[in-house]
Amino acid sequence: MRRSDLILLHQITDAVNEAVGFTKDYSRQELSSNRMLQLAAVRLLEIIGEAAAGISRDCRTTYPDIAWHKMAGMKQRLARGYFDIDLDVLWQTLSGDLPPLLGQLERITSEEK
Repeated sequence: MRRSDLILLHQITDAVNEAVGFTKDYSRQELSSNRMLQLAAVRLLEIIGEAAAGISRDCRTTYPDIAWHKMAGMKQRLARGYFDIDLDVLWQTLSGDLPPLLGQLERITSEEK
């Protein structure tokens, strides 16, 4: 694996870990009323998407079960549509999609040590 992919994978892992940690003690309803939590979550998802967009084609092919394209697309949607974010989608991403992704990323990065 390219060194640049490994760096990006660690950046994604760190941001996913932070997003999961920031939101684990909150509910969907609390997300609606906590603007700071919304902004932090959106920023971390933007970081994840930006790093995912930089992952090489070889790495994407090696790990096709990771939703690279969706992560990059989410970043684009959040960055361009910041004024119209669907908090239900944001919550599903934070609570449903990121925890299993974290496990996948930790497996990949531990294999590459």
